[in-house]
Amino acid sequence: MSVRVSLVAAARSSALLAERFDDDRPLDHAGWREVQFVAHVLVPLLGAAELRYCSPTPRSRATGDALGFAPLVQPALRDCDMGRWRGLTLAEVAAHEPDAVDAWLADPRSAPHGGEPLMAFISRIGGWLDTRPACDGLIVAVAEPAVVRAALVYALNAPPSAYWNVDVRPLSTLTLTGLPGRWSLSLQSLTG
Repeated sequence: MSVRVSLVAAARSSALLAERFDDDRPLDHAGWREVQFVAHVLVPLLGAAELRYCSPTPRSRATGDALGFAPLVQPALRDCDMGRWRGLTLAEVAAHEPDAVDAWLADPRSAPHGGEPLMAFISRIGGWLDTRPACDGLIVAVAEPAVVRAALVYALNAPPSAYWNVDVRPLSTLTLTGLPGRWSLSLQSLTG
């Protein structure tokens, strides 16, 4: 029996250029408005779900709750551990550690920030996908855009460098159908 998993990218908690690594901020005003705008599309998806999960971040939980989803927090769906870069923007890190940023972007096994390497992050998200229980219904999870990107790279069996070429907009959905290690996908953006 195949498994069907839909991942919903959490609504925004800040403007794109203000995004921070391991951001623990709740939804901002624009994020709340976006959830209200797409709720009519997402609520039926979530209502059809047999199992409902979310990333442990405040904005993922708030997105799920705002949709009336009551998700179960899944620690495995947490964002990539960015070590000492946590709470900083990419521009801030690049200004102080340009060589470390270059190494991190070039080598998916590196972790100059002292946290989790990109390769380990993608593998962790893939491991979560591959261990979802077979069920007749849909499994839905609200997670950080980085988690959705990692799931996409894993499902496509793409090289880790492909991670940097995927843009996951807030409240986009990615639906994966298949078995461990054999996934088919569809991607739909619900916002502009």
